[in-house]
Amino acid sequence: MGGAMALTLAALAYPGMLGLSKVSGAQDRVIASTQWGPLTEQDRDFVVKVRAAGLWEYPVGQIGLRKGGSKGVITASRHLVDGHAALDTTCRKIAPMLNITLPDEASPQQQGFVRQLNGESGRQFDTDFANILRMTHGSIFNTVAKIRSTTKNSLVRALADQANDTVLDHISVMERTGLVDFDQTLFQQTTPPKLPDSDLTPPPPAAGRPQVVLTPPPSATSTPVDIDGIAGGGTAGAGPSPAPPAG
Repeated sequence: MGGAMALTLAALAYPGMLGLSKVSGAQDRVIASTQWGPLTEQDRDFVVKVRAAGLWEYPVGQIGLRKGGSKGVITASRHLVDGHAALDTTCRKIAPMLNITLPDEASPQQQGFVRQLNGESGRQFDTDFANILRMTHGSIFNTVAKIRSTTKNSLVRALADQANDTVLDHISVMERTGLVDFDQTLFQQTTPPKLPDSDLTPPPPAAGRPQVVLTPPPSATSTPVDIDGIAGGGTAGAGPSPAPPAG
């Protein structure tokens, strides 16, 4: 009985949607009732998407700090590391409260962005860095707004508030590099390639491994949401033990 219950909970928290694909045609379907409000499929997808975004944009920010050839790219890289470390803290805090299983790896498509940028240098790196990240942040911006305006879950709403500020900041710093080709980037943003779900879905976390943690930089300026304040000073269970800092 206990094993069956565990499998049921795992299926609820981590079905094929993990990352970006839909579980059913109705993303507003309520999948759990919580003390912080109902949790829908799109709420759960959103928490996973924010976590998955950090799992590739944080390391890309670290790469940018090493390879960036302009002040604008270096500044944007700092914002990536800083912002996604804070978002990651919030995600890891609310996920166990909402029975959401988080990935420890980005999707294959996102990992491909990391490999591409890691293999480039000079002007090519700076240009692709700014355009890829402006495109991906632009793509998620509308999703953040939709979640913020429709969710009835206070924890998801708080994450959406933080994500809205972070994504807008990252869009802005990419644009300030002076390298964004708006025609190309907006076309890619509004006409994404039709990829199989397997390319868009982060793999499930490996059983028994410590959870990956995106460590805030020493000079962090972004702060996680005060979840304890929203939740009334308590949490519904502790998350997995942290792994050594990523990067």
